[in-house]
Amino acid sequence: MADPMSNEPVRSPDDNWLEPGKTNIQLVYILYLLSFVVGITSIVGVVIAYLNKTKATGWMQSHYIWAIRTFWIGILYGFISLMLTVVFIGFLGMLATIIWVVVRCVVGLQKAGNQEPIADPYKWLI
Repeated sequence: MADPMSNEPVRSPDDNWLEPGKTNIQLVYILYLLSFVVGITSIVGVVIAYLNKTKATGWMQSHYIWAIRTFWIGILYGFISLMLTVVFIGFLGMLATIIWVVVRCVVGLQKAGNQEPIADPYKWLI
């Protein structure tokens, strides 16, 4: 749809998916989930989260904090699990880490869809 006065398309606030907003937050979570298949997309997701964390206000800021912490804590849990594969318990740790990341992303997607903040974005568990 174009604005009849300027011949430029009329954009809704969520059209620009690189700016802070519901669409951008959902993109970050989807990139995290996609990283289980593609691999590198989680890095793109965390970069987007870092770029928008300071620009975001209200409920959105808690999602960016949650997403950034999900990335770094997931890396930590994955590294510890990798080290523990020597004693074969690391495979269970890897599975638990994958489940943990998926659950945090699903919770984030649900709350972002309802435009609700994450209650405590600094917690380590779910």
